[in-house]
Amino acid sequence: MQTVSVEELSSRIQSLPPNPRIVVSGNMAIPWDGVKVIDQALPEYVLHALNAPPGLPERAGVTVETCFVGAGMRRHPGLRYVPSRLSLVPLLYSRTLLPDAVLIHCAPPREGQLSLGVEVNVLPAAIEACRARGGLVIAAINDRMPYTFGDAQVPVDHVDVAVTVDAPLVTHSAGTPDDESAVIGQRVASMVLDGSTMQLGIGAVPDATLNAIIGRKGLRVWTEMFSDGILALDSAGALDRDHPLVTSFVFGSQDLYDWVDGNSWVRMLRTEKTNDPGLIAQQRRMTSVNTALEVDLFGQANASRINARIHSGFGGQTDFIVGALHSPGGQSFIALRSWHPRADVSTIVPLVDEPVTSFQQSAIVTENGVAQLWGRDEREQCRDLIDECAHPRVREELWEEAAGLGLA
Repeated sequence: MQTVSVEELSSRIQSLPPNPRIVVSGNMAIPWDGVKVIDQALPEYVLHALNAPPGLPERAGVTVETCFVGAGMRRHPGLRYVPSRLSLVPLLYSRTLLPDAVLIHCAPPREGQLSLGVEVNVLPAAIEACRARGGLVIAAINDRMPYTFGDAQVPVDHVDVAVTVDAPLVTHSAGTPDDESAVIGQRVASMVLDGSTMQLGIGAVPDATLNAIIGRKGLRVWTEMFSDGILALDSAGALDRDHPLVTSFVFGSQDLYDWVDGNSWVRMLRTEKTNDPGLIAQQRRMTSVNTALEVDLFGQANASRINARIHSGFGGQTDFIVGALHSPGGQSFIALRSWHPRADVSTIVPLVDEPVTSFQQSAIVTENGVAQLWGRDEREQCRDLIDECAHPRVREELWEEAAGLGLA
């Protein structure tokens, strides 16, 4: 690994092939200083990142490529969406989405190993694929990045060039869940048993669920990501201290980043491990909690598109649903409000007209109630989705649609 100046890095980047594909740390770990150097050095390039926030370059010549669309990508004029379950994204780097360079955001090395810190995800696979074809691996080394373990560790000799940056990490503070989210969280929590293994994301419903399971004991964590709720569970003594906390990325407050820094209890694993349905199925009482934009009367969920426009993507929802249902005592929930407050429409619909993200969950949960799906026939599923989950103002209309669909 050669530490270089910004000018030297720019020169190395300019030696890449025309219109190169550059994989960069995503989510909230994007090394913005490095992205700026790339944008100034190249007239054309493909920037590949997962779930990127606002701030990506928007100009002619810039293609933003992703398998999971973030808030900063949905309206990007150069968006290129590649549909894929998250567990399969790493395979794409060695088959179709071949990287010419990888830009990673790292903590300084310890004993010859850098750390990817709060964002591991698909990066190890991207680094391996890039090195296999003689590409350029760049590290932006930031003293403020927490040092984490597991697949987060990258040998310094796997990096070609490095630049030193000093940039604060993006933080997130969970607010107080609204009344509806709190009720949904309590309903989900009532079905979570002691000794369960949890997969929860970020947002009002996951936060509310975490608040409601603080009284549980022996909980384990095997998830794509976790946030500050994990601190509350740890403080309450709800976690199994003899089992590592497994995740692929972390996003939350500075307190959370300080807590994971040098914390060997936290095992940051690559996506093809955390999202492998076979490994998920091996976890004790695996309990997956996800959300969706809409659910239809057949129990099919759309979590990726609005009016045919890509909003997010498949992500890891299908990976965790399949894994959880194969786990002994496992459960998989889709939790959502019955009424979308911004669009002013029901989230329980007769039949989704967008691509289906997932199906065959254990149950659908709204603030109104719970519809148990697993092992029920389609008419029973439909009945409970309408009577237990749908907003009262649309139930009569849904029953009329159900008759037309042969479900009533």
